[in-house]
Amino acid sequence: MLGLVGLATSTGCYIADWNETHIYNPNWAPHAKFHNGQTMSMGLLLGLTTLYYLYGPPASSSLPLAQQRSALWTAAWVASLYWTTQFSALFYPGSLAVDPEFGEGQPQVYLVSGFLSMTVVGIWLEMKRLKNVAKRVD
Repeated sequence: MLGLVGLATSTGCYIADWNETHIYNPNWAPHAKFHNGQTMSMGLLLGLTTLYYLYGPPASSSLPLAQQRSALWTAAWVASLYWTTQFSALFYPGSLAVDPEFGEGQPQVYLVSGFLSMTVVGIWLEMKRLKNVAKRVD
C-alpha cells in the first residue's frame, strides 16, 4: 500500500495540475504558477523518497555505522527537498519567482543556493566525522 502511495504522490500532482486549470491557467499570476510548480516537484520528490525508504538501503541496513550513514544521507536528502523544488519551480511554464508588481530578479536563486550549499558542506563534514569514528572502532 505504501508503494502505491509513493507512486500516486509522484504522479498524481502532475495528473491533477498539468492542465488549463492550474499550470496553463491564463488567469494565474506568474508567481502563483511558480508555487504550483514547486508543489508538483515536491510531490514527485516526496513520492520517490517514500519508495526509497520502502525498497532502498534503509530497509535492509543492519550495521550501526551503516545506519548512521543512511540516516545522514536521508537527513540531507529530506533537508534539500524544499529548496530543490523551489529552484525547479523556476522552470515551469510562465513561472516567476516574484510577481512583477513586487520587483524583478530571482531572489530565491540566492536563498536556494545558500541552503543547498549548507546541506552539501554539512554532509561532507559529518561523513568525515563518521569516517574517523569507523577508524577508531577498527
